[in-house]
Amino acid sequence: MALTEKRPKKQNREGRMSLGEHLVELRKRLFYSAIGIIVGMVAGFIASEWIIEAMSAPILVIADDRGQAFLNFTNVTSAFDLRMKIALTAGVVLSSPVWLYQIWAFLVPGLTRKELKYAIGFFATAVPLFLAGCYAGWFVLPHIVELMLGFTPTAAANFLDATTYYDFVLKLVLAVGVAFVLPVFLVLLNFVGVLSAAAIIKAWRVAILVIVLFTAIATPAADIVSMFVLAIPMVLLYFAAYGVAVLHDRSAAKRQRRIDAELGSAGLA
Repeated sequence: MALTEKRPKKQNREGRMSLGEHLVELRKRLFYSAIGIIVGMVAGFIASEWIIEAMSAPILVIADDRGQAFLNFTNVTSAFDLRMKIALTAGVVLSSPVWLYQIWAFLVPGLTRKELKYAIGFFATAVPLFLAGCYAGWFVLPHIVELMLGFTPTAAANFLDATTYYDFVLKLVLAVGVAFVLPVFLVLLNFVGVLSAAAIIKAWRVAILVIVLFTAIATPAADIVSMFVLAIPMVLLYFAAYGVAVLHDRSAAKRQRRIDAELGSAGLA
């Protein structure tokens, strides 16, 4: 029994796991992530009243200034459904250190001891970037609402479906948060040898196009300012990921040349 318990640990340290072991590890990481999200959901549900007030602030400002914006719930269950959606979104945001760590922990068995520090760097960078992305989405929200409702004629009023409005806010915050983390995955893939710096920079045109399309979808077509507020930091993060990958590739190449030279010297000896 003791031997069967030691073998998986040895395989993990060597970066070798069978398909079955990978599936077991994935199930464990998903379970821990789900627990973290559920705990965050409880906190999010408790704070849902305050979150609703914060999300409604742009509408209330316009209503005070123009008296033409109102949020309406169209059926009996809409208000409860909204609180559950808020709880889920808050759970994902609050538990981001947990599920990002689980992503890191799932990748650990595939890394060597020397590469574990890179995964730690991924975790330490991914959490702040995810939260920064969520804040960026939240930051551009009032500007988007003000711009789009500004097209309403003076004699008209906006009766907004509350479910549609709050869904837009929650999706915007989460989508931008996830987008800010993607460059960190590029760096991690480079560090584990899956993606080279040359491959990253080769696709820069496609990456910028995808970023612009993403920000255009996330923000209204008429809101160019908000689109660029989101797109510019994402483009900078992409090129920052390329810069880190270049430094790593140079260091890896230098290390490999040194190893080859040592092996050559040993062979001559």
